[in-house]
Amino acid sequence: MKGHGSKFPRKMYPAIAALLKCSTVEEAAHAVGIAPNTLSKWMKIPEFMAAYREAIHSDYSQSMSRLRQATPAAVTTVLKNMVDPKTPPAGRQRAAEYVINRTAKSIESEDILARVEALERQLQKTN
Repeated sequence: MKGHGSKFPRKMYPAIAALLKCSTVEEAAHAVGIAPNTLSKWMKIPEFMAAYREAIHSDYSQSMSRLRQATPAAVTTVLKNMVDPKTPPAGRQRAAEYVINRTAKSIESEDILARVEALERQLQKTN
């Protein structure tokens, strides 16, 4: 990372955090006190982009974890709408179709996973 200036090591992680929060490179650069063209140059440095991608994956993983935590409440909502006589018939039908479709996809996914696991076991036996 030689030749990238003294600001690079010191501001790299704050710049990555700003990129995750801001809508544009310009906003992110201003948030950490560097010129937008400097941040654009940093985004061409493989080490910077690797750290940025790692931060994106971490951020995404945390978001998916929050969604998984909300799944029971979402399922409860769908099921309540499906059986509530106050829900219009079209809404109850959509909820029922949703449950049926999601159940079918879940079964398909489990079947595919079982088949992949069986193939992996076979492959391990041959190696």
